[in-house]
Amino acid sequence: MKQLRNFFTSVISSILFIMISLLALSGCGAFSQSILSTSAMSEMSTSEALSSESVTVQTSSPKTVFPDRDLSGKTSSGYSSADIPAKAIGDLTYTGNLELSYAHQFSVDYYEDHYGNHYSLITIAGKDRFLIVPKDTPVPDTEFPVIHQPLSDVYLVATSAMCLFDALDGLETISLSGTKPENWTITSARQAMEAGDILYAGKYSEPDYELILSTDCQLSIQSTMIYHTPEVKEKLEELGIPVLVDYSSYESHPLGRTEWIKLYGVLLGKETQAEALFQEQTDKLNHIVSEQPTGKTVAFFYISSSGGYAVIRKSGDYVAKMIALAGGSYLFEDTGGSDNATATVNMTMEDFYATAKDADILIYNSTIDGQLDTLGDFLALNQLFGDFKAVQEHNVWRTGANLYQDMTQLGTVMEEMHRIFTGDAPAQMEFLYRLD
Repeated sequence: MKQLRNFFTSVISSILFIMISLLALSGCGAFSQSILSTSAMSEMSTSEALSSESVTVQTSSPKTVFPDRDLSGKTSSGYSSADIPAKAIGDLTYTGNLELSYAHQFSVDYYEDHYGNHYSLITIAGKDRFLIVPKDTPVPDTEFPVIHQPLSDVYLVATSAMCLFDALDGLETISLSGTKPENWTITSARQAMEAGDILYAGKYSEPDYELILSTDCQLSIQSTMIYHTPEVKEKLEELGIPVLVDYSSYESHPLGRTEWIKLYGVLLGKETQAEALFQEQTDKLNHIVSEQPTGKTVAFFYISSSGGYAVIRKSGDYVAKMIALAGGSYLFEDTGGSDNATATVNMTMEDFYATAKDADILIYNSTIDGQLDTLGDFLALNQLFGDFKAVQEHNVWRTGANLYQDMTQLGTVMEEMHRIFTGDAPAQMEFLYRLD
């Protein structure tokens, strides 16, 4: 049966290739390119996208990327999984959905049976659905994978989700990790692994199936990197383990990423706690955007290990948007959107010098190429940095190692950026530090 399926897959792929070629020859190049781009697109988690291969670009003169500081969180494609119609589930009655402010890559619909039992249907990226069934509640007739509550024995591979479990006091539900203890910046996660409460079960492409089965794993939470090894996802599902793929890194708005705490609140049965934590971050952003933009120009970057390039975030990336929402002006305009796998681009040092020499503020990304402790460490990267305005005015900052593993605090990150831009920041904060 598998050989027959592979034969038909090969035939269909050949037919599609011929159709695309004919479309290109007949002048429908844009349509055929769209098909090719869709089939070729690969996705990766936030932390792994940061270190992916980049391309070299030249930039234009600095301008504000987000002049209106839009809070809508609308993606460039306008897609929202909340727009997907509610699905019929057996005899269950649809009762409503989870209200979302910024997130577009998941939705939650609520249902009830004749006896008053409540169910939740999670939809991820408009395609994958999971039915959440509370304890001692009958499982309805459904085509969707079922996740039973209380949640337990989770194999967590998506690093971005660990902070959400931690914030919701849900680490005890995680038995296995796809990240080794020394690579966690989340203290409680590292300590749980060192104590043996969470075991390392291999990364996304090389899971330890024997260990996974021995723990009676109930759910695997993966990053979009799993789509690079579809056979692993298929194998886990064959073993009866639902695979939920976290798409938080594809949210266009910073707080869209933070809002994923509501999804994990549904999984853990802690929706009220999740809403309160999210509201805390929303309140911080609302306070910031109530003030006028500072107009301060900002460069966010790190220097490649070879020293030949400055690696910057794309202008459509969520980091650039955080800078704009915090009242700053991101220097590197027209360097690409956030809708593909690579979040960064390379600039030659000559182009970087020309663009960033007069920047008001430099923020060095220490999460990738090692932590800098002093301004001297920064100047040692390139002697030309001594000519930069921000260096001469002692306005050079670095990120902490915890920046990318703690998306529950992105409102706090923007608050710290705002304090830097307004000249009201202490030398050391939770996520950003001045280099003196």
